[in-house]
Amino acid sequence: MSLLRRVDGTSIWRTPEVRFEALPDYPFESHYVDIDDARLGARRLHYIDENPTAARVALLLHGEPSWSYLYRFMIPPLVAAGFRVVAPDLIGFGKSDKPGSIGDYSYAGHVGWMHQFLGALGLNDITLFCQDWGGLIGLRTVADKPERYARLVIANTGLPEGKGTVPAAFRQWQRFARWSPWFPIGKILQKASVRELNDAEVAAYDAPFPNRRYKAGTRAFPLLVPTTPDDPGAIDNRVAWQALAQFERPVLTLFSDRDPVTRGGARLFRERVPGAQDQPHETMRGGGHFLQEDLGPELANRVVAFADSGQA
Repeated sequence: MSLLRRVDGTSIWRTPEVRFEALPDYPFESHYVDIDDARLGARRLHYIDENPTAARVALLLHGEPSWSYLYRFMIPPLVAAGFRVVAPDLIGFGKSDKPGSIGDYSYAGHVGWMHQFLGALGLNDITLFCQDWGGLIGLRTVADKPERYARLVIANTGLPEGKGTVPAAFRQWQRFARWSPWFPIGKILQKASVRELNDAEVAAYDAPFPNRRYKAGTRAFPLLVPTTPDDPGAIDNRVAWQALAQFERPVLTLFSDRDPVTRGGARLFRERVPGAQDQPHETMRGGGHFLQEDLGPELANRVVAFADSGQA
């Protein structure tokens, strides 16, 4: 059954496995771990774990409203280079369980769930690749436990502190995510990618979400972006920036040139994080917001070269 249970009036949904049959370019074995929550109880988190005996780890964190399918073009080159590649689906996304109310999700909650996941797998010596909300969440785990991480590769993301004017386009996106009766995940991915996704790829992004009941997590994320200084997420992010200001292990930025959402964001990391000094930062030409779709193999090659550069 897709409706697992109700906890304190909240529905927990699990996408039927038949929805994921024969996805193009996604031959990876599924793995699962239970994540606990004081109110919601245990929820199942799905992850890919390719080449699990390798010593060094590449952790690939997706954002909104994608899932680990986004990394299908990066995983094979990273495995070929000798990485253990771990790509989780955030709670509410992909093959992971989906609490059914927007109020079930919080920024701090997602960070806590990710800490549980990393601890459950015992991951260390991590090369992190993060984009979109994968960065908002992943970089908070770096700030909390920097000893887990060997290096960071940051792409099309940020760590917002609630400062400055919120662009009108983002406010519109927040309203659309909250109120629109039509929230087509695959088409959203297409709109924010440069290359033309085929029908099977668009369907693969839609696969985790049979109907609106499964989409609370996707609708929650735009509302959780800190846009005011007193937002709890903004306060936590300011603390995280203080920790990142002490992070001296290598940090590489690979932002794309065709993302209006995060354009210019690389500069903050280059200026504020010591490990980003004198690194081979690059603007990835021809990539949209979801640059993994547009430039997946090239991104993987940059990650491998960075990891093999001899810097620890």
